[in-house]
Amino acid sequence: NSKVIKMAENEIHLADVGTIFEVTIMDDLAVVDISSATLMEIIFTKSDAAKTKVVNTAVLTTDGTDGKMQYIILIASELDVTGNWKLQGRVTLPTGTWSTEITKFKVYKNL
Repeated sequence: NSKVIKMAENEIHLADVGTIFEVTIMDDLAVVDISSATLMEIIFTKSDAAKTKVVNTAVLTTDGTDGKMQYIILIASELDVTGNWKLQGRVTLPTGTWSTEITKFKVYKNL
């Protein structure tokens, strides 16, 4: 079992750029070494009526031995809907593919 341990900790706003979403891949309570991963993704489900799913390629936060991978929002149009979003990490290792638990976060409107 893998689960999301950490993501962006500050309030996230519509059209923010530079927000870092970080997940830690865990198996029960142990960190999984993902340094040999062949695919790392962070999947977002938007709060729009269609519940649009967006799959983003993640990168290692450090060397992967700490189980951490991240995706950084680089374009203002990525966070384009306010409301309650969902996030899930997925990693493919030589031994298989695993998904983290689903984490919810809110995108707030601006003044």
